[in-house]
Amino acid sequence: MIKFAYTILYVSDVEKSVAFYEKAFQFSLKFISPDSTYAELITGETTLSFAHKELASSNLPEGFQESSLSTKPFAIEIGFATENVENLLEQAIQAGGILVAAPKQKPWGQTVAYVRDLEGFLIELCTPMA
Repeated sequence: MIKFAYTILYVSDVEKSVAFYEKAFQFSLKFISPDSTYAELITGETTLSFAHKELASSNLPEGFQESSLSTKPFAIEIGFATENVENLLEQAIQAGGILVAAPKQKPWGQTVAYVRDLEGFLIELCTPMA
């Protein structure tokens, strides 16, 4: 059996990223390494993790494309489901998130909005799928 265990975001400041996600989405810290180069948040069944860019570079000898607010987001997003997209969006913006798209109802009935985090990663806020 295979289980989707975690997603790791490569960031320039692990503690700052963790603080944003704690404030914006009320996630709780599960683990942070003594040197603050890696951390995990409790988000449900799948863990959201953060690794410092230097740690990531040590694991990937050919490097990686860094996320940045000065460039378009990657062709990937992380999604958080909530019953109240508007409230969560406002909370994320107050925590420092950058609005990308206001809430919009999709043809299948789901409400969806988009923000970017402090490092430029794209976050979808949506109502649960029926």
